[in-house]
Amino acid sequence: MKRPITATVTVAAALLAGAFLLISSFSRFSCSRPFFAQTSSSHPDLMAATVHYATSTVVPQQSRGEISESLGVIRKRAPCKFLVFGLGRDSLMWYALNAGGTTVFLEEDPKWYKTVLNESPFLTAYHVKYRTHMSEADELFREWKKEEMCAPEVAYLKGNHRCKLALDNLPNVVYDNEWDVIMIDAPKGYFAAAPGRMAAIYSAMVMARARTGEGYTDIFLHDVDRKVEKTFAREFLCDKYRVGAVGRLWHFRVPPVSRQSNETGDPSKKFC
Repeated sequence: MKRPITATVTVAAALLAGAFLLISSFSRFSCSRPFFAQTSSSHPDLMAATVHYATSTVVPQQSRGEISESLGVIRKRAPCKFLVFGLGRDSLMWYALNAGGTTVFLEEDPKWYKTVLNESPFLTAYHVKYRTHMSEADELFREWKKEEMCAPEVAYLKGNHRCKLALDNLPNVVYDNEWDVIMIDAPKGYFAAAPGRMAAIYSAMVMARARTGEGYTDIFLHDVDRKVEKTFAREFLCDKYRVGAVGRLWHFRVPPVSRQSNETGDPSKKFC
């Protein structure tokens, strides 16, 4: 997430510089005044984010259309519990859009983690390590069904050392919350030694299926133009749960397993 793009329109500023700019940039969402009016005065960090983007020429790497897809969901669900894989130039934006909610970031690059937190110490972020590498993506895809502890009917994350796709050693805050929205735009996945997003995709689905509270989990996956993201999304997040697609972003809306249809068999025994 740390590779920013340059754009002629400052998307983040349009999102955060004020309610009237937000409405003009994303008019089809028809954002109401109370959403910002009630949060800006009670959350000073939202104002700091506004100033940051209004005065910056660096914008998030997602396109205007991709951000719009996420914004529509966050606006409806905020304040919500929002888990973001990766820290980037867009972290302040995600934090600000969920003002009053719980937003947690997970970042694998220790240097970048320190850089972002030095600039924005109010963000809740954790440095995490992954057990996977892009070089083994094909093998993980072929072999995951052979590992009993990866199976959907027994899948869990914390302490699941046997399933390499399970993120088994995350901060407890990740396991202790049921996330309303999950954004997967990290870890890196463009060279052989990079962790890749295989485990993030699998683990997001495990968390969504395990939800016990009301509602569903909205999962956004970026960079679906790449083979690994697309292949693992179709294997675990499921085409039947995909409700949106803009540019390189796919949007999935996943119900907990307790409310999934059993028309084609026991939903607890399969991901898709």
